[in-house]
Amino acid sequence: MNWYSLSDTAILREVGTSLRQIRLNRNQSQQAVATAAGIDRATLSLIEHGRPTSLLTFVQLLRTLEHLDVLEGLVTKAELNPVVLARLAKKQRRHASGPADSSSATPAPSEW
Repeated sequence: MNWYSLSDTAILREVGTSLRQIRLNRNQSQQAVATAAGIDRATLSLIEHGRPTSLLTFVQLLRTLEHLDVLEGLVTKAELNPVVLARLAKKQRRHASGPADSSSATPAPSEW
């Protein structure tokens, strides 16, 4: 499906329809899923019909329907390019500096 060709409301309808189909495939009622997700049944009905919802509610539904894996494509790990890595390595300390106070650097005379 070309998501970019759809309007925002059309995308919400598609997502709602998909959530509804997932729920039906699991043979669960709206009330059972809504209760497990901690939301109202009417809220679930609205979502399934393409009405906007909060991201938190969406995550709660995905968790309840055991479909959190669909979020995998949204999460990316920050990657540093080789130039940035080289600069960071260059700035890394390689040696310890001496003590800041020169009087503490001189050892106490030995009584031997």
